[in-house]
Order: sequence, then structure tokens, then C-alpha cells
Amino acid sequence: MRYSPAALALSLAFAVTSSATYSQQSEREVDPKSVTLVEAGEAAQNAGDLMAAADLYESALAIDPGNRNAFIALAKIAQEQKLPGKAIRLYREALEINPNDRVALAGQGQAMVQRGAVEKARENLARLESICRTDCAEVAQLSATIDQGPPSKVLSAEAVTPEPVIGEASETP
Repeated sequence: MRYSPAALALSLAFAVTSSATYSQQSEREVDPKSVTLVEAGEAAQNAGDLMAAADLYESALAIDPGNRNAFIALAKIAQEQKLPGKAIRLYREALEINPNDRVALAGQGQAMVQRGAVEKARENLARLESICRTDCAEVAQLSATIDQGPPSKVLSAEAVTPEPVIGEASETP
């Protein structure tokens, strides 16, 4: 009982100090090898070699799992390959590193529209508008994508089952 006030004061001091330190954390440095691999991946992607680019981005993440740009680049490749679910997951990984990344928020919103989740994309748009406060390109891009709506679904021949024709039976001689 004699130590209660001292313990309370000490715990309060630790709580205030740790929360102040946590809130002042700046974005950490990304490993230079990982940055070099992302740059090589961008070159491969610009050359049209998506598989090599994806391999380079994944190698960058193996070196430094906190490389937000590698997650964003992989998500863009997934969108190009018409894999919106994978893109949404990769953008989410980037947003866990920096929750206010405008490129990741806009990209995730576009992937959500591609997937058909327009309401979720509108949530991302609202979040982007609160982050930007002024006009920014990401808000305009996501807004245009939402206005355009999800892509129309194309059915393959296997997806349509023909109805059996009921009619006169033909006799063969």
C-alpha cells in the first residue's frame, strides 16, 4: 500500500513516454537492396515483362518486408492481370505500413470497383478526401473509376447451358 502512489506515478510516466515516442516515429528507412530491386522491377514492368517484374518485387519484399512500394507495385500487376482480390490484399499490406498512403488507398478503391465492391470503394474515396483536403490526382482517379462502375461480366460458352429442344422425334430409316 505504501508503494501504490509511486507505482501509479511511475506507470503513468511510462505510458505517456511510450505513447509520445510511438506517435513521433517517422517512416523507417527501407533497405537499399530492396529499393534497387523495386527500381529493377519497375524497369521490367515498363518493358512489359510482368513476370520478371513480379519476381523482382517479391525479392524486394523478401529482403525488406516493410517496403511499401513493392506491395503497391505487386498490387498494380495483380490489377493488370485482372486479379482484384489479390490486388486488394496487397494494397492492404501497404496500408498497414502507412495507413495514409494515397496511392495505396486509391489503388485499393479501384481494385474494389473492379471486383464490384463499389460501396467499399466509396469509403476509400471519403478517406482519401479527408487526407488530401485539397484536390489531388488520386481522388480524381478513384472518383472517375467509381462513376464508371464495375466492368460488365462476359460469359463464356461453358457458362451458358443450352436448353434441350423438345419437338418431334425424327425417325431414321
